[in-house]
Amino acid sequence: MRRSAEFALTVRTGDRAGRPRLTGHLLVRAQPGQDTERARVGFAVSRAVGSAVTRNRVKRRLRHLMRGYLQSLPGGSLLVVRANPAAAHASQADLAADLELVMSRLLQRQVGKSVGHERQR
Repeated sequence: MRRSAEFALTVRTGDRAGRPRLTGHLLVRAQPGQDTERARVGFAVSRAVGSAVTRNRVKRRLRHLMRGYLQSLPGGSLLVVRANPAAAHASQADLAADLELVMSRLLQRQVGKSVGHERQR
């Protein structure tokens, strides 16, 4: 993701799940034709995390971990992963564990919503 409007829309209207080091916002756009579009991910790492070197390192580490989850995201969805200041000093294993919990919570909520929509029909 590169547009600030997409970041803002996802953070404002998407589902949220958080951990001490990370917060995730997932917006599944249920529009016709969106299913064939790939999911997009954006990373938000503020200056509170650290210097530019530290912020870029955190983004690289998160980007690497996120590759394993791209296939599990619904088509056309938008995901924002926000790093909290504690992410700067976290080990890779700690970041991976937090990302796993955030992603599982977000995806479980989506499954619950899709089941709820089918029941109403």
